[in-house]
Amino acid sequence: MQTVSEIIVDTLIKAGAKRCYGIVGDTINHFTSAVRDTELEWVHVRHEEVGAFAAGGESYLTGELSVCAGTAGPGSLHFINGIFESHRNGAPVLLLATRIDRVEQGFGYPQEVDQQRLYEQCSVFCETLTHPEQTRRMVTQAAQTALNQQGVAVVQISGDLFKQKSRDTLPWSVHRPDWIARPSDSELDALAQRINAAENITLYGGIGCRYARSETVKLAQHLAAPIAHTTKSKEFLEYDNPCNVGMTGILGNPAGYRAVMSCDLLLCLGTDFAYSQFYPEKAAIIQIDAQAAHLGRRTPVDMGLVGHVGATLEALLPRLKARSDSTFLDNLRKQYRKDLQEMEARGREPDPGLIHPQFVAQTLNKLAADDAVFTADGGSCMVWLLRHLSANGKRSFLTSLSHGTMANAYPQALGIAKAYPGRQVIAMCGDGGLTMLMGDLLTLVQENIPLKVLVFNNHALGFVEMEQRIEGLLDSYTGLHNPDFGRVAEACGLSGASVESADRLEESMQRWLATDGPALLSVPTNRVELVMPPGVTAQQVSSTALFGLKAILNGRADEVVDLLRDNFLR
Repeated sequence: MQTVSEIIVDTLIKAGAKRCYGIVGDTINHFTSAVRDTELEWVHVRHEEVGAFAAGGESYLTGELSVCAGTAGPGSLHFINGIFESHRNGAPVLLLATRIDRVEQGFGYPQEVDQQRLYEQCSVFCETLTHPEQTRRMVTQAAQTALNQQGVAVVQISGDLFKQKSRDTLPWSVHRPDWIARPSDSELDALAQRINAAENITLYGGIGCRYARSETVKLAQHLAAPIAHTTKSKEFLEYDNPCNVGMTGILGNPAGYRAVMSCDLLLCLGTDFAYSQFYPEKAAIIQIDAQAAHLGRRTPVDMGLVGHVGATLEALLPRLKARSDSTFLDNLRKQYRKDLQEMEARGREPDPGLIHPQFVAQTLNKLAADDAVFTADGGSCMVWLLRHLSANGKRSFLTSLSHGTMANAYPQALGIAKAYPGRQVIAMCGDGGLTMLMGDLLTLVQENIPLKVLVFNNHALGFVEMEQRIEGLLDSYTGLHNPDFGRVAEACGLSGASVESADRLEESMQRWLATDGPALLSVPTNRVELVMPPGVTAQQVSSTALFGLKAILNGRADEVVDLLRDNFLR
């Protein structure tokens, strides 16, 4: 007979898990003791939220199961934000959320928390283990659900159960069927008829194109149609794509925006892009998605079909007429080239005394490895990654797009670096995001994780500050009093440096990237950087002007001068 702890560890290993992230404590001491003598690696983080981010980062890139484990009450609660992020990213993570001993449950005992109500809203599986004989069966089902439904599974377990024993007689095991779905022949015929009758067609690719790049590009070439893509699919659809016109949305570029807004037929491929204002009002919209629940939930669609993108396009292509008129595509490609030139121009640095964040991102793009992995904090760091780092088929990118959290970048990168020890992993952190979970810089040292942390240090919650100004408001409570992050890093035991002028950035960045082990580079960037969407509205212009008027009336005229000078003159 084996203990529940031993059975759980064995089941996790057989499900493919390599690492468990967490903090030890009373209710999981027997579990961590069982982990110690196995191939499952325990990664000791300083904050459970970091553990959940790290597990999610690992699982998002590998597609394999990773694990978090925490102690009762406060310990398990600390995972919640990272679990939400991982679940919304589609990362197969399993959380062992422990509880107080069963004999004390229901009586208001210290650290008692109803975790079911918390975690069932951010998981594909959330159940409580109540008997030793359930152990292998339940953990197997949790792992199988996480892997097949691409989300978080939660198993709640009371601390006293870990040391009990089970006969464990039935060979429960995880199944991962490799299945393919596509619409019926009659649906494909109707879809082909709609496409063949349309004039200007745009393909709008989302994360569902992750494994269907070649089919998507082949269809676009067959139809002489532009491909606009979401932020999540940049990695797969941007590079070596003769039909690519960039992104739409507030983080996008004009060509991507126009491709979506000016077409007659928009073919949405595996995209669940949330912002309805960036869908066309007059064009016909057809959506193909592997999940029926996604059809028509962002904007009304004329046809919604269930299927994997690759299999659906492969079956659809023989039904479509090839097109030779590429005027629509050519015009948008011309605009896209102009967009790229303008973004590159934003990274030029005429004044060495002022460092624009675009210049930092473009320098990183030039110096980083061809197969580097990049993460970025939510907010403006995410903008610089998406606009100024180039995809090439080898690089990987991860940002917090569906959840939109702060403080995700270096915790996610921590897990990615554990999973890919031979790759260069770089976290683009805002000063606000870094300081929110700064304690786990110590984890980088303790675990000897060679992560490279780049801090965009503008002494503000910059994206929020710009949001307030665009609304015509005086920015409030966004300023940050920061330490010297380079010295903080050194105090934690990792290599740390700060660079103060643009003409020294490249040299400093080369040293930082070449450092053995973990390293942090802090760069002071322009605080009043404009992050403009592709379609700037009259309301946004008038609201920014209103901010200028309010600032002058409140004795803050120097900020208006800085906004104009640092964005248009320097």
